[in-house]
Order: sequence, then structure tokens, then C-alpha cells
Amino acid sequence: MEGKDKLVVLLLGSGGREHAIAWKLAASDRVEAIYVAPGNGGTAACSSKVSNVAIAVNFVVAGPEQPIVDGVADAFRKIGIACFAPSVKASRMEGSKTFAKDFMKKHNIPTAAYHNFTDYEQAKQYVKTCGHRVVLKASGLAAGKGVLLPKDEEETLEGLKAIMVDKEFGAAGDEVVVEEYLEGQELSFLALSDGYTVVTLPPAQDHKRALDGDQGPNTGGMGCYAPTPVGTPALLEEVQRTIIQPSIDGMRRDGFPFVGCLFVGIMLTASGPKVLEYNVRFGDPETEVVLPLLSDDTDLAEVMLACAEGRLDAVRVGIRDAFAATVVIASGGYPGSYPKNIPITLSSTNDACIVFHAGTALKEQQLVTSGGRVLAVSAVGSTLREAVDRAYAGIQTVSFDKMFYRKDIAHRAFTHIDQAKAAGTTYASAGVSIDAGNLLVQKIKPLVKSTARVGSDSEIGGFGGLFDLKAAGYRDPILVSATDGIGTKLKVAHAANIHDTVGIDLVAMNVNDLIVQGAEPLFFLDYFACGKLEVDVAKDFVKGVVDGCLQSGAALVGGETAEMPGLYGPGDYDAAGFTVGAVERTKILPRLDDIKAGDAVLGLSSSGVHSNGFSLVRRVVASQGLTMQSSCPWDSATTLGKALLTPTRIYVKQLLPVVQQDLIKAMAHITGGGFTDNIPRVLPRELGVEMSAKAWPLPPVFQWLKEKGNIVSSEMARTFNCGIGMVLIVDPAHVNAVRGLLSEAGEKVYSLGTVVPRDEIDGEEVRVLDTETCW
Repeated sequence: MEGKDKLVVLLLGSGGREHAIAWKLAASDRVEAIYVAPGNGGTAACSSKVSNVAIAVNFVVAGPEQPIVDGVADAFRKIGIACFAPSVKASRMEGSKTFAKDFMKKHNIPTAAYHNFTDYEQAKQYVKTCGHRVVLKASGLAAGKGVLLPKDEEETLEGLKAIMVDKEFGAAGDEVVVEEYLEGQELSFLALSDGYTVVTLPPAQDHKRALDGDQGPNTGGMGCYAPTPVGTPALLEEVQRTIIQPSIDGMRRDGFPFVGCLFVGIMLTASGPKVLEYNVRFGDPETEVVLPLLSDDTDLAEVMLACAEGRLDAVRVGIRDAFAATVVIASGGYPGSYPKNIPITLSSTNDACIVFHAGTALKEQQLVTSGGRVLAVSAVGSTLREAVDRAYAGIQTVSFDKMFYRKDIAHRAFTHIDQAKAAGTTYASAGVSIDAGNLLVQKIKPLVKSTARVGSDSEIGGFGGLFDLKAAGYRDPILVSATDGIGTKLKVAHAANIHDTVGIDLVAMNVNDLIVQGAEPLFFLDYFACGKLEVDVAKDFVKGVVDGCLQSGAALVGGETAEMPGLYGPGDYDAAGFTVGAVERTKILPRLDDIKAGDAVLGLSSSGVHSNGFSLVRRVVASQGLTMQSSCPWDSATTLGKALLTPTRIYVKQLLPVVQQDLIKAMAHITGGGFTDNIPRVLPRELGVEMSAKAWPLPPVFQWLKEKGNIVSSEMARTFNCGIGMVLIVDPAHVNAVRGLLSEAGEKVYSLGTVVPRDEIDGEEVRVLDTETCW
């Protein structure tokens, strides 16, 4: 510690959490003194370094939420004192549940579906019509009591009235969150952050109910243990990747980087982990089990100071290879009314057991009760059973009148361990969840059903999809098939955590290849492969596929979901599609024998980059130091990721009537290879196309890519669609008719150029003029 200033720490709070923090801080050689305000009986006797007396300090640690939300960090930082606590802006993550839910929605962080209400009548109407069980949350701070879990509609309406009309939680209930009820095991994650780096501590599981067997009223927490057996390495990686890191990154990008401890309550649902709530401080009693698991060489004071100074990546945070458990001892009557000032007797405990004070006080040298949750007895062991047994042994050292505690702390963990032993090795233990696959099928069945059309039933779950070609009305049909993938645009979806549009791209890349041959898409199948099946991600992807099928008129008749850990990394997935269409034998395109010099070349606009060239797009984005969460350079109203994920246009329904009237000789879908490689695919070998870049505007996305990527015009024309997604070859006599039909379908038609003999353009297949002046 040579050369480093000693720390005089002000720790705000009076609970067990603060006692645990003071206990661990006191172990730091760098800490000279810790002043706890207001403190409790435990902090008063914790260590020679710790006292409950106010004095000048140079480092502040805020414990409870109220001073944080009130702006303690901003106040101390303003006068030059470092503070381990988030700013007022960042504290809104706990101070306003409506703000937090909207934040999660904005940043695609998995959470329960919800609606925010300030109007009681509107909230009541929603509850009556939503059709599922809900949770009610007063938006503001309510001392941990603002969440109601009604069992039916009657209880829900009563709770809504209590919050919004009777003001049971005061101003905290001026706005309410009504969210879907999630089922599963609840875990608590404490994450230390300096606004950039984040270090997640072992997952803990709290016991909220007052009585054994999770019975009785909700409390602030009757016990806790860590780490949890269900917190497998795969789960921790998923939580870090999909929830914790995006939360820290999102706050920084929104202008309020988070400094301190972010508490994330998570429900392990059948479709993956989802956020229940954020707190902007250490949890209680989670702190009492997590801090004892820090390694002896981890200096909490150095870690907290590093967070406050923006250099968390420079310090070590080590975790012991052990388990910890804590049992809360409460006053009789808690969480209702309870007596205070009851004398407490404490006998000595061994080194493996620590008694943290929560609701105690010293009166005339006598330790007495002063709160509902009085003491938290924590212990560490090499196994969870050992830690729990030691904590309960520590309970025997405590005595006061009418004290009570739960006798089944960690019961879920022991049940899980026993079930795992009984089950033996399973497919799930190898990383493949049949249950998740079945859940996905149930979630997407209604979506798939919506694509049914004449000839198909669009029922999934069998071994194959059926289609009745006669029922579709064809007389002398030729079947046309296509298969394709999405390409590296998927990397953008992964980085942006937006998955409900790339399914449209997949359908578009296939069905557009059918329409250019004059074929109507009949049915579609998709293939989705991943390292770990994240049900909500897969459902969003399939929703995109369904949207694409509805836009093109194809029935989604089947697909395959493959979970392949080891072949794909966590969070990675790839997809491919296969489609079949039909065209009457006499209407197959292109009609090569009919195409001649002088034919008109028309174009229909693209929606953006579509699905090709994304390796180059991502390289340009990286060269500019941007991420997919950055503001879009050509559209400040959205993020770069959302702008680039604008789905590929599907041209089927607007072109089918034109094709069926024999008004088009050929069509080229502009995909990989741009104009240069796609238009020649539908031309006789002796003919080419001459077109002018003056004919249509170069969209802003392509202007930006060309400028920032220093891409020459020929490369632009060869790589991207440059704003034209479909090219039509039309007899000059039919141009007006084609324009009329497409205008009725809402299309703007561009006159791009003409078909010419190739020898007139020096043997080129496609010549694009005026690019240097227009692009």
C-alpha cells in the first residue's frame, strides 16, 4: 500500500447489507477508518476501524436506495469526493420501474411483457381483457413493498385500486407497471461496474416468504445462498451476454454510465432468463452471502474506488471456490407489526460463521432489536450443505424473545441437486434442451397457422409439410424451387440483439428468386441452427419468417430447429430457407427469344442494403468506430443496427399481376454481385444493358458507405443494389401498362436505361453511366 493515500470511508445505511460491506472494507489495509451513518449495533462493534460517528471523509459508499435516488453520488462528486454509487439519472433504473421497463424494451433486454399506466380506468380495463395472470408494480420507491402478486382478476383489481386510488404506497403508485406473471426460479446477480467494465459476482437465491416451504407473506428476505446450482456456466454466460452487459452498455449509450453495484433480479423461465427488476445498490440479504465469497486477496475498497474512478479493469476481483449461506433471524410478528428494544444475547461463533446486524441498536451497552429483520447469520463452506449447516449452527449462538427464522434455506438447491443425481446424464446436461424445443413449437404454432393458404394447412409438428397443387388452381404447372440464407447480415442482428426482421430477409431472398422466373411462391420451409436454443430469440426469428410468408403469399409448411452446442457459440445462430413455387408452362421467365435491343429497362426501389454486401458494410462501420447501438449517421431517429436491419423488400404481390398479363420479358433480382452480375443472368449472350445513375436517387445509406468506405463506383455497382432491388425488361409498347399496374400497387417505377447490343458497349454486359457525377 506504499504511495497510496489511506481511505476514510463514509458508508451510508443501517442494515445487514451495510454491516457486511463494513466488515469486508475493514479487511483492507488501505482503509484507515469507516464511518457508518447511521449504522447499527453491529457496525458499532464490528472493528476498531468502524464507528457510527460522522467525520470528514474522502470516499463515500452508499448502501440503501433512498439516498442514491436522492442524488448522494452527484452531491459528493460535485465537491470532489469519490463515491461508489450511481448518479441520479442512473438511479432511475430502480427509482422508476416504468423507466426501467422502457429501457429494457429499447435495448432488447429480455423481460416480461408489460404496459405502463397513469390512468386507473385504463389500467383496470387492460387487466380485464389481457387474458393472463399479471404482476402489479408501483413505479416509484416503496421500501421494497410495491410489488403485488395477485392470484386472479379479483385480487388484481383490488391491488390496482390499492396502489392507484387508495395510494397505499403513496406517490410511488402514481404510475403502475402491469406485467405478465413469469414462472420459474428467481436468481439475484450483483454486478460491479465503472460504466464500461462489469464484473458479475456469483448468482444468489433469496427466500422472500416468511415461513418454511415458501409460505406466508412476502418479506425483505429471510435467507440466501450462493452460488446457485442452477447457475451453470452456460446460464451465467447467457445472462452476462443478453442482460448484464447490454444493461451497462445501454445506460452508457443513453448518457448515464452506471457506477456502483447493479442488482439484477432474474427469473429463469422456460424460454430463458428474463429481468424482473433492477436495483442500483447491493441487495439484502444477497450481500451477506456474496461478499464472504470474495477471495482473501480481493480488496473491496480498491475495487469500489476503481469503479468510482473508471478503472475497474485494472483491479482483481477473485472469487473463492466455496459456497455461502445466510439465515435471517426476525422479530416475532415480522413482516407485520413487531416489538422493539428486546435484549439480544450473542455468544461467540467460529471463524466460518459471521453474524451481520440488520435491525439492532446499542442502548446503555445492551444490544437490542430495532427492526423486523434483526440479524443475518452467514457461513462459508466447501459445499453448499456445509455452508448451510454452519449457518444454522451459528443461529444457536443467538437468543432473544420471540425470534424466528426459516429452517429450509437453500431447499430449492438441494431439491435440484437430488433431482440431478436421480436423473443421471441427460441430453439437457449435454447442452440440448428438448423441452425448449417443444416450448418453441407451442409458441410459434399460431404464427405458422396464420400463413395457411389454398393448398396447405400450415400445421407444424409432423414429419413433413403437405401442399395440394390441384387445389391451388394450376392447369399445366412447372414447379420452381429456390434456397438461400441470410448471410453475414445475421452478425448485425446478433450485435443489435434484434431478431424479428432477418426472417423476412430469409423469405425475401428465396421468393424474389421465384418471381423473377414468373413463379408464384406456394410454400416455404426454414432451417434454424444454434448453439443454445434461446426460445424468445427463435420465436422472434420465426415471426419474421411468418411476416415474409404473409407478404409473399407463401405458406410456412414446416422447418427444422437444430440445437448444436460446440458447433455454434453461445448466442450464435444461422438460418437457411427453401421455397417452392409454380408457374404455368407458357409463362416461364425469362423469355430470352423475345428480348431485343431497344427494350426498356425499368427498376423498382430497394429498402436499403437488403441482404448482400454486409461483410463490406461491417468493415466500413468498424472503420468509423461505430457499434450497432450507435446513432445512425444518415437517420438520427434510429440506431445504426435498426437501420441496417431494414428487411429486404419482397416484390411478389405487386409483380404477379404484371407477369400474368405477359407484360414482362425478364426480371433480375439485385442480390450479391449487384447490377454487374445479376442483370446478365436474364439476357441473351449478345445483348447487354446501358443504364444511367441519373435515373434514380442514391439512398443515404449507400452515400454514407461510399464516402466513409472510400468505395469506387464500379465496386458499389458490383456489390450493392444501390437503391434498385428489382430490374424489369419490358417491350417499349408495354411500359405504360406496366407502370400503371405497378403504380396501383404503390410502386414508383424508374426508367433505368435500355437493352443494347454488347458490341455497342465494348463487350460489357452492364454499363452504368454517370456514376461519378451522381454517386
